[in-house]
Amino acid sequence: MTKVHIRKKDTVMIVSGKDKGKVGEVLQVLPKSGKVLVKGVNVVTKHEKPSKANMQGGIVHVEAPIYSSKVMLYCDKCKKVTRIAHKILDDGTKVRICKHCGETF
Repeated sequence: MTKVHIRKKDTVMIVSGKDKGKVGEVLQVLPKSGKVLVKGVNVVTKHEKPSKANMQGGIVHVEAPIYSSKVMLYCDKCKKVTRIAHKILDDGTKVRICKHCGETF
């Protein structure tokens, strides 16, 4: 199991691959495989058989996981991709901050 630098509901930008430059929200983190599921990124077509949930079946477009090394955290305040810095506040809580502008995530 590997540690992933991204959390669920983070805004990230894709830094390499076919979807380079796209910004999206992380839907799910898969730490065992080191992958993340990002909304609107790496969309693949899937052929589904008819079932109770989907009576008609057919071709469905779904997001597929991508490696977490291909994404970087995106700061909404300074509109840049950034690495994460950690800061311990006076009350002892640890927060993640933007390296560029100091905004907390």
